[in-house]
Amino acid sequence: MFSGAFTAIVTPFKDGNLDEAGLRELIRFGIEGGVSGFVPSGTTGESPTLSHDEHRRVIEITIKEVAGQVKVIAGTGSNSTNEAIELTRYARKVGADGALLVSPYYNKPTQEGLYQHFKSVAETVDIPILVYNIQGRTAVNVENATMERLSRIPNIVGVKEASGSILQMSEVIRLCGTEFDVLSGDDQMTFPLMALGGKGVISVVTNIVPKKMSQLVKNMLNGAIDEARLIHFEIYELCQAMFIETNPIPIKAALGLMGKIQPEYRLPLCAPSAANAEKLKTVLARYGII
Repeated sequence: MFSGAFTAIVTPFKDGNLDEAGLRELIRFGIEGGVSGFVPSGTTGESPTLSHDEHRRVIEITIKEVAGQVKVIAGTGSNSTNEAIELTRYARKVGADGALLVSPYYNKPTQEGLYQHFKSVAETVDIPILVYNIQGRTAVNVENATMERLSRIPNIVGVKEASGSILQMSEVIRLCGTEFDVLSGDDQMTFPLMALGGKGVISVVTNIVPKKMSQLVKNMLNGAIDEARLIHFEIYELCQAMFIETNPIPIKAALGLMGKIQPEYRLPLCAPSAANAEKLKTVLARYGII
């Protein structure tokens, strides 16, 4: 159902408020670059510091600006199951193609608790759902046996895998089957994951170089592995630079240097250190982005 390069789009701010014009411009830039879709109101979109109204507004703007040209997978996760249901209902109401639900954070649920959480959302809201597994931000890994159970729920159609373990990703594909869409949650893991049968990536770097990552994924889907490998190594250093500090600090700084948005953050996120800002400038200049 979901294959390709999907942009985990940043949420631009201006003077502390949502920069709606800037968001629309970023969406147009991504569409022109050939992305398969967008994931608004996710981690890269600073969802933890968006108000509920802003969270919904970002989803709504994205869907309206896309206007059916590509897919929209709305970030609707929460560590409260009821809140996740509410946000997912809204995403379905305004026309999202799917919902991305991060594994509940801070609560540290058991594997059974994780299963019941995702099952409750899926059974309540009739929309295709991707699980977002990222233990580094949530404290709990969605274990392979749990993912296999979740894959049997009809509208849980895949996972954004950001465990960092290629062995785990391989096992998820083996257990859940080829109809279950396994997308990389890390740009640098896209090529090896797709070599195992992954369907694409929910990408940070496509915010600034949509054409490159989109082409890598298209090459892999079309069996042009050698061509995809060349792009993988070509953009490898750039992908690394986007995580020189906590995401989305570097990607927003990069977009600021490109003149796309104001590089504005909400606390507790803040601008990169002077040393890392210089490193980022050097990498972006080397790639001809600035």
